[in-house]
Amino acid sequence: MKLKNTIHRAVLWESVLQKKVLCNACSHRCTIAEGHYGICGVRKNHEGILYSTVYEFPIAINVDPIEKKPLFHVLPGSKALSIGTAGCNFTCAFCQNFDISQLRGNAIRGQKTSVRQLLETAITNHCQSIAYTYNEPVVFLEFVLDTATAAHQHGLKNIYVSNGFETAETLKLLEGKIDAMNIDLKAFRDDFYKKLCRGRLRPVLETIKRAYEAGIELEITTLLIPGQNDSDNEIREIARFIASIDREIPWHISRFFPTYRMQSSHPTPVAKMEQAQAIGKQEGLQYVYLGNIPHEQNTSSCPQCGLQLIVRNAYQVSQNILELGKCPRCGYRIKGIFKT
Repeated sequence: MKLKNTIHRAVLWESVLQKKVLCNACSHRCTIAEGHYGICGVRKNHEGILYSTVYEFPIAINVDPIEKKPLFHVLPGSKALSIGTAGCNFTCAFCQNFDISQLRGNAIRGQKTSVRQLLETAITNHCQSIAYTYNEPVVFLEFVLDTATAAHQHGLKNIYVSNGFETAETLKLLEGKIDAMNIDLKAFRDDFYKKLCRGRLRPVLETIKRAYEAGIELEITTLLIPGQNDSDNEIREIARFIASIDREIPWHISRFFPTYRMQSSHPTPVAKMEQAQAIGKQEGLQYVYLGNIPHEQNTSSCPQCGLQLIVRNAYQVSQNILELGKCPRCGYRIKGIFKT
């Protein structure tokens, strides 16, 4: 019996009793009975072996500004080939990509696309990176690893946009292959994660720390949802956590709009976004950016002398005066990956 798309053997799993398997890719660590899927809906136990059913079956392929990931300190103004598959290990009630991330089992779709074809598309479109995004990349980990290895061989960077629920074992596999990550820190309360995402907070905090310690360029995003994670106290806790790791980690505060199972909620007031940005700066963060607001402008200034270095209008870079990643006035090196 063949699986729907492919029968690519998965990594990071072990056999347990009665043909069950234990998946160690994400922190759910699903025990999966024969013939069943994990929580993600795309990693399947077939006759006592764990397989990925989405290997080389992306459901979304697009050329995007890298700022859209969002990543502001990684190759500003460049293009990234963005790919994602069906499935996700979270079930966020506010998911913006629920039409693909929440596909499960027999509903899985996608177009057969080889690693080689992806690289050709990236090179043809003058992309400088490949971004694993749209859904949670850990659910198509095998595809990520093979694509990332080939991308590096062709001089492309690898971007991993994640909910941060990876295990330590997965982070170890990603070391040396992933150049930059944007990790969602959705809230600073475990009950938020359990109620709205089917996840937990602690593994996300651990992933953020591990990614930073592994030398992966790190940026963090928080979608600010009215009445859910937008109290001044919670915003301050998030900012303090980020600052405790490195004050120069960019923090993206994104505006919520009603979607999926939160259609009756209200958009985040712009004034609340600006207040959150001010709190982040009060807590010592050097780079706090706002997203999903009208006519947004985000400027990266030198933390040492204050010179405006990179000016952005939405996803477009209108000015970049960095010189080899340094401020041209005082020589301060800006944290990130910049053209040399």
